[in-house]
Amino acid sequence: MFKKFFGQFNKGLGIDLGTTKTIVYQQDRGIVVSESSVVAVNIRTDQILAVGDEAMKMVGKTPPHIVATIPLDNGIISDFEITEKMLKYFMDRVAAGRIALAVKPKVVVGIPLDITEVEKKAVEDAVLSAGASQVFLVENIMAAAIGARIPIQDPSGNMIVNLGGGLTEIAVISLDGIVNWKSSRVAGLTLDKDIIRFARDEFNLVLGEIVAEDIKKKIGSALELTEPLTMQMRGRDIISGLPKEFDVNDSQIRVAIFKSIQHILDTIKATLETTPPELVADIYQKGIILTGGLALLKNFDKFIAQGIEIPVHVADDPQTCTIRGLGVTIDDEHLLKDIIIPSSQ
Repeated sequence: MFKKFFGQFNKGLGIDLGTTKTIVYQQDRGIVVSESSVVAVNIRTDQILAVGDEAMKMVGKTPPHIVATIPLDNGIISDFEITEKMLKYFMDRVAAGRIALAVKPKVVVGIPLDITEVEKKAVEDAVLSAGASQVFLVENIMAAAIGARIPIQDPSGNMIVNLGGGLTEIAVISLDGIVNWKSSRVAGLTLDKDIIRFARDEFNLVLGEIVAEDIKKKIGSALELTEPLTMQMRGRDIISGLPKEFDVNDSQIRVAIFKSIQHILDTIKATLETTPPELVADIYQKGIILTGGLALLKNFDKFIAQGIEIPVHVADDPQTCTIRGLGVTIDDEHLLKDIIIPSSQ
């Protein structure tokens, strides 16, 4: 009876610890936090000034004693202490306004495919230190597949490409398990760097990361568009040091990011080449599912489909597939038991 009573207040949490964005799902409430994975720290006093979107606004605009840092690198914790404080901030915010019974939630966290035991332990320790009672680890790609409504339990091949900010993961899933996979660090942030490099080489212009990302989202594309797009690109002139702006079009950005999107395509091909033929036949019939923020790049699905001659589909709301999948595992203990990764503890 007591377990049932406390269970009303102890709602499980799902956490998608992304390189660019951290998303938190709470049982019975849905997505309650979706903010940038950035923390602003005053290095003189070691005080945290802002977390999430508020800290993101400070990127590139801080004095020397304030550092806006991303404590995650390619989905892996690079700064344990800052990650712990960021998680605690988000978890406390979720708990705010709720009846406080000192009941710590159980937390399901998504992790990359190529994570090491040391890195796995760092994730568990950070979440426990932030206030969790139990931590369950699930591979991001499996959570994304569940969130994209792929029938992972079926005895047939399902291929999913999770295009994140710091990591691209490709997997062939069958019978609740990953049969074949590859990962690449060429992902959304790589394309931002491509645009920054293009601006420097072609226009002698220093671009900020936020500006580059905005250009990618608004006019970036993998194939030629029916209607050309143009926007202004503002930054600092390398020679004069003064502010400058240039008009840039979708064709120029397409050239800038081509090598990176071609690398992703080649990685998908390499995964298919090492996949059992029976599963490849299933994939050929069903097609490939794209999830993650980079799946929203214009015509990226068509670009991949042309390269491998297999149908490619973008999942509904691809940016939230992973967190929605983690949310499903919180509600379905049998499914969680089938896909959970052994703890490092």
